[in-house]
This record gives sequence, C-alpha cells and structure tokens, in this order.
Amino acid sequence: MAVPTFVDQVTLHIAAGRGGNGVASVHREKFKPLGGPDGGNGGPGGSVILRVDRDVTTLLGYHHSPKRRAPHGGHGAGDFRNGAHGADMVLPVPDGTLVKDMDGNVLGDMVGVGTEMVIAQGGRGGLGNAALASSKRKAPGFALLGEPGDELSVRLELKVVADIGLVGFPSAGKSSLIAAISRAKPKIADYPFTTLVPNLGVVTAGDTIFTVADVPGLIEGAAEGRGLGHDFLRHIERCAALVHVIDTASIEPGRNPVDDLDVIENELARYGGLEDRPRLVALNKVDVPDGDGIADMVVDELRERGLKVFKVSAASSAGLRELTFAMAEIVQRARAEAPVVEATRIVLRPTAVGKGVDFEVTETPDGWRVRGEKPERWVRQTDFSNDEAVGFLADRFNRLGIEDRLVKMGAEEGDAVIIGAENNSVVFDFKPGIEAGAEMLGRRGEDQRFDESRPAAQRRRDIDEAMDDRGENETRADVARRLDRSKKGKQETSNSSGIGPMSYEIGSAEDPDWGDQDGDA
Repeated sequence: MAVPTFVDQVTLHIAAGRGGNGVASVHREKFKPLGGPDGGNGGPGGSVILRVDRDVTTLLGYHHSPKRRAPHGGHGAGDFRNGAHGADMVLPVPDGTLVKDMDGNVLGDMVGVGTEMVIAQGGRGGLGNAALASSKRKAPGFALLGEPGDELSVRLELKVVADIGLVGFPSAGKSSLIAAISRAKPKIADYPFTTLVPNLGVVTAGDTIFTVADVPGLIEGAAEGRGLGHDFLRHIERCAALVHVIDTASIEPGRNPVDDLDVIENELARYGGLEDRPRLVALNKVDVPDGDGIADMVVDELRERGLKVFKVSAASSAGLRELTFAMAEIVQRARAEAPVVEATRIVLRPTAVGKGVDFEVTETPDGWRVRGEKPERWVRQTDFSNDEAVGFLADRFNRLGIEDRLVKMGAEEGDAVIIGAENNSVVFDFKPGIEAGAEMLGRRGEDQRFDESRPAAQRRRDIDEAMDDRGENETRADVARRLDRSKKGKQETSNSSGIGPMSYEIGSAEDPDWGDQDGDA
C-alpha cells in the first residue's frame, strides 16, 4: 500500500479535556475543631486549538492520527488548593485550511500565519465547598463536578494559498515551468498524470516575491470527477491570477492550443467562482520547431480575445522573464487592493438553547422537557450521589423559575421532567411546592455547630457588657466574681421556688411520692 505524502482532506475527531471536580473539605487544625470549609476548585480542561503554521504544508499527520484529545483538568484539594489547568492542545495546520462540520457548514477559514481557532473548548472546573459557602450556607457538605469538554468531528480541507495558479492539460509542461522559474523540484516525466499533487514554488521578479502553484490533471470533464483535476481545483480558489499553460508541441491528434484553452476555461466555468481572476496564456515548448510555428499561428487569435500571451520554453528559459514580470505585476495590484490579513483568534461556541432566554419547556410524549444552557450545565455539575448537592440543584431550579413554569403549563405531581438533550438527559419526578432537603434540621448546607454558643464565649460577652457598669475600683476579675455570685443566687432562688431540683428525706412529709395511704399500708 502506497503511503501518501500529500493530504489535503481529513476528518478529525477531537475532544477537549474535562474540568476537574471541586472537593468538599473541612479545615482541621489543633484546637480548631470547626475550621470551616476549605475545599478547592477543580481546574479547567484543556482546549483544542488549530493554529496556522508556516512550516506545515499538508494534513498528512491527521490522516494517520485522526483522533486527538486534550488533557483533563486536575481535581481540587483541601486547604484551598485548586486543581491544575489542563494544557491546551495546539494542532498546527497549513495556511489556507478550511474547517467544516460534518454537514458541510464552514466553521472557519484559517488564513494567515498565527491564526488560531479554538475548535473545542475545555470543560470548566467544578467549585469546591469553600467557593459555595455563604452567610446562609456556612459549611456546604458538597462540591460541584467538572464539566465535560466539547467533543465533535470536523472536516479539514486545504486550499493552497498561492498568488498564481497554473492550469492546463496533463503533460502541458506545468511542472517543468514551475521548476524553471523557482527552486521547486517536482517530478517530471513524459507521460500524462505525472503530477499527482499540487506543487508550490516561490518566484522572485524584481522586488516582488510570490508563490506559484500548479493544478495537476485537468482534462475535459474534470468538474464532473474525471481525471485528477476535480480533487485539486479548490487549490486555485485563492489565486490572484491564472496562467494557462498550453502545449504547442502535442502529438495527440485533434489537439490545438485554442481548443485546449476553451476546454480548460469551460471546466473552470463549471467549477465556478473563478470568473473574476485575470488570465495569462503561456504557449509552452516553443523550443520545438513545430511548437514555435503553431504558437505563431494562434498568438494573434488569442490576443484578440483580450488575453496577454507569452511564448515560452521551460527547457530553454525563453520568454520566462517576461512571463514572471507579468505575473508580478498582477500580484502587486492584487496585494494593493486586498485588505491586510492579520492573525486572528476564532472561538467556536455552541448556540445557546432558547435564543437568549434562560430555559424553555416543551411537552413531549415522554414528559416535560426542559432545555437551556443554565439548567443543563447545572445538571452536569451535580453529584447525584450526594443528597445535599441534589437539594442545592433543586433550589437553583426553583430560583430560575422552572417549577413555576411547569405549574403554569399544567404539570402535575409525579410527571416526568426531562432536562437536557435527547441523547444526554436526566429525568426527575415533579414534586411542586416541596423544598428539597426540608427534612433536615436546618437550612441546606448549614452546620448547626457554628450556631452553638459556647459557655466560655458567652461568659466573656457577659463580662464585657458588665464592664460598662463596674465600680470605681472594680477590676475585670471583680466584675466576673460579681456576675458569678449573681448567677448563683438566681439558681438558688429558682430551686427554692420549686422550679429547680429539691432535696427531701424519703418518707417525710416533703416526699411528694409518700402519702397517707402509704403510711397505713
């Protein structure tokens, strides 16, 4: 099996990295049993980025390895330590790469060295319980999960970025011509379809430097798939001008330069999009006596069509200087009229469901389907093995207004509520008016231990308040003893009033469990 050396179309399967999970952790330190939440956030996953690289001229590397995945983000840890960021995966592509989805829609046109395209965005990291803590949720016992990164398949098509495109029949001398005017070394032989891939050459004409590309295998019917030209016609779409290379010394019967020109022009017209490009005609192989004579016979006819015609020979270099300077003139004019191409950064972002609204609800045979960027993202972040996390999700849904919308649309208790796309959704049972986690002793995410008043702390607060009313020579210790005596006196008064515990002799008159009937017995 032959190993290809030039590939201009590939299907690439890419996946961005998943975001790391947040962590639920409580700070632990000696003499501080309630140090508070200190769980760190998960790191974001790595993105997949396409970048135009001047040193890459083919998509061959992706032909052999079409699957690429960026690294995942690291998980969070205790002591407020966030997870590591997943490294972005940069995929170099040739200048002129067209990015399409699998339906043929153009996602981006990679033109200009350094141009970048974020084709798959890495998933966001989940929040740790330290980031979820608030004045009402002092010690969350849960954290959010990291989100998965984008995963998709794209089609990469290379359209060579060249200033001048050479077109013509097989064996017309295009490869010989590009080898004569540049340092390119294409394969040259005396049989048709020698050139199997486009060749690029850099040409210098005075102060102008430009690139020339040839399109192999153009024959009649190329636009319909005959020959090789239909595979490579895309490579001349970016050219500023086209040069018809016509063989004036062809030995095939019925061939003449004018008919060859008409056939190639017909194929270009059927392909479309090239009508506005300037044309030059190079009558090649005039070093052959018969070729020079045929060129003299047709040159006037071609010039009457408004074409610039040059009699050239790739073998003897005759007429090549005039041809290259004519190419340079067209290139200079095209560059002056073209806008400046700067390196750009393109980021693909999926269209939000609901066209700007937070969510939308539709009734389906399977239940009520809820679609929206926020609810679907919240579902992906939720750890359903943690009841507190599920309750937090329910509260988020209620604040967003999903429950009210379902009630207005006629949803009843027990109906199935489906959140997410058809291929990746979560089903809930609808229970209106019931707050998730209501059976808990306190608010969801609160630690009641934080609200307990420790005796020592309360005693200090009482002393601080009593210091304002202290005597002239009374110290803080005196105030503390006075408060202790006052508190002790209140307890004795409480006990004597029958509110507190009492002492008595068993069987005496003070014994509440001893009555007259017991004495008689």
